[in-house]
Amino acid sequence: MNGRALEKKTKKWTLREGAEERRESAEVDALAADLRVSRAFASLLFVRGYRDAKQANAFLRAQEEILHDPFLLPDMRRAVDTVERTLREGKKIRVYGDYDVDGVTSVSTLFLYLRSRGADVSYYIPDRIRDGYGMSASAVAAMAEEGVSLIVTVDTGVTANEEIAQAKARGLSVVVTDHHECRDELPDADAVVNPRRRDSEYPFDGLAGVGVVFKLICAMEMLRKDDPLSAVREVCAEYADLVALGTIADVMPIADENRLIVKYGLSRIRRGSRKAISAIIASSRKRPDGGSSYQKPPRITSSFIGFTIAPRINAAGRIANAARAVELFLTESPARAEELADELCEVNRLRQTEENRIAAEAMEKIGEELDPEKEPVIVLEDDHWHHGVVGIVSSRITERFGLPSILISYEGSGNGTPDGEDIGKGSGRSVRGLNLVEALASCSDLLEKYGGHELAAGLTVKRRNVAAFRRRINEYAAGVFSAGAAELSLEYDMELAPGEADLPFAEELQLLEPCGVGNPAPLFVMRDVPVLEVLPVSAGKHTKLILDCGGTQIAAMYFSRSPAAAGVFAGERADLLFSVDINEYGGARSVQFILKDLHRSETAEKRRLQQRTRFAEILAGAEIPAGEDAVPERADIAAVYTMLRREARVGNDELSCRAMLSLLQEDGGEGPGYLKLRFTLLILEELGLIKLEEKEEETYRISLEPVKEKTLLERSALLRRLRASQKRENGYGGDR
Repeated sequence: MNGRALEKKTKKWTLREGAEERRESAEVDALAADLRVSRAFASLLFVRGYRDAKQANAFLRAQEEILHDPFLLPDMRRAVDTVERTLREGKKIRVYGDYDVDGVTSVSTLFLYLRSRGADVSYYIPDRIRDGYGMSASAVAAMAEEGVSLIVTVDTGVTANEEIAQAKARGLSVVVTDHHECRDELPDADAVVNPRRRDSEYPFDGLAGVGVVFKLICAMEMLRKDDPLSAVREVCAEYADLVALGTIADVMPIADENRLIVKYGLSRIRRGSRKAISAIIASSRKRPDGGSSYQKPPRITSSFIGFTIAPRINAAGRIANAARAVELFLTESPARAEELADELCEVNRLRQTEENRIAAEAMEKIGEELDPEKEPVIVLEDDHWHHGVVGIVSSRITERFGLPSILISYEGSGNGTPDGEDIGKGSGRSVRGLNLVEALASCSDLLEKYGGHELAAGLTVKRRNVAAFRRRINEYAAGVFSAGAAELSLEYDMELAPGEADLPFAEELQLLEPCGVGNPAPLFVMRDVPVLEVLPVSAGKHTKLILDCGGTQIAAMYFSRSPAAAGVFAGERADLLFSVDINEYGGARSVQFILKDLHRSETAEKRRLQQRTRFAEILAGAEIPAGEDAVPERADIAAVYTMLRREARVGNDELSCRAMLSLLQEDGGEGPGYLKLRFTLLILEELGLIKLEEKEEETYRISLEPVKEKTLLERSALLRRLRASQKRENGYGGDR
């Protein structure tokens, strides 16, 4: 199987891990009545484990979540003492962060807090291309020369053993705050605050980097104030929006205390509490063509933050300089905030262009080079891919194919040195079941540097080692994946009946916010749904389907899929995997589906296979019983021929049987069925009106032959035999 075949492979739909099969029960009825919600929403809560009204209400209102004691984090007291001592002595503090959204919000949050305390504080974010991933020895040396006394790392540092040793050797204090996977040996810093430390007693290890910074600030304020609870509330009121932004962007679990922080942070963002975030939301609403801004205000949800706001902040660190994003969060000038927000949005547009170019080239490489049966990890390399964008493309590839992927670029590294010593910088994404950091650790002797999370990681590698790295990581993955474990699969919560997907249900789903890892936005399956129309959107980049859901027409958007790639035709029935959204237009609100995948319905597919078998039986001489609609009449043959002529005029000479059936239905009525169409094509070919060349199963290249005189249908031996095989009187005859 090559990459192109893999792309066409049908994805398996499975119940979300931990969910139960939906079942009709008195318990669900009672839950719906007690909560005063629809039965469909009560069923969703039930399959997610919320079995009574008290339990469900506690979840929906985030009543069970609490903020844990920050001093349970390892080294927290040492970190607080070190920072407070430096503050008292008036010495220089440098906040050292990462260039993604988590890093930017971490730097901004700690900088704002230390500045409010009167600290002599500055910040440093490495350049993705010049410095690469993690701490830089040259940057540390420069800080020592500048007289920095304390480095506080945020969202980085836990694997920077050598760089921190150099800092300590130069007399600098170092406090590490991080949330990435730890190695066996921790750096010899003054404090290493990380919930993922093996000796950690902290009850939740899903904090983002900015979440760890938040806990540091909480710890410092709890020691400064008489009322620790009031101190934490004040920290929340000041910084929860930044913490929520970094947590969502870094795809941390929206569970435990993260759910509480994000819920409160989104509330602050909705109120417009921070100029920087309001400015970037406003800028994101401006039309790319310079026209007036979109009028419809956005719903501020975790999805909006993750898909609209976070990419604009991330773009700065990917193809420009992340310090611009930090400047946006630090400025107190509304005019400057608007200017910087517009700049980030423009950088994001450039990022999108570069991303699409790299994605197209990567897909071409996959189609030409990949053998997924031997290589369960997709490893691609190129001399000219932008370092800052390969991670996003890796995400797209992993989502599309359901396999881990790593993209490596040598851009700017002295491409093609004779000894292969030029350095490639890579970014990878993984799937459930393969811890990417552990996979990279198994190849550590081939890598210069690596680090990250279970599902996302970065690395640097010499060109001469890439072939061995590709082989080694695939050997590791093959050993981890059991048979079928890397199968393309998508998870859903439950099946919906067509009539259940109404506006009240869509509104109830908003009660689940904030959604994310640990509390995912629900996905549903609906089967055997009639497809009324298939429409191109944005010049065919996306597809809009009009569906008949229990007598109600519902629009379904299938993003990044052309109508041809969608693989379904008007008049057919489809099985859908989707999320439920609300579309607001012209003051009206309606249900809208966002498709994640679709198949031709299993029911329709079984029917098609039965018809194909029946076609072969009749062609081989089987009798046609009375009532079987198999023998084409003159009107059927005329309709097919007219449709073929019309398609030929627009240059469409390659058609599948499914496409032809859909086109015939568009012409009005039901149109000839499958059997009549197949026999009509053979009759037209026999009469010399067309030539058929089968390209794939039931897909033909059809050329029309010139017609010099009237064609008599009776000249077709096949048509005469079909009529004779049918057990009834028909009265066929006449000229075409």
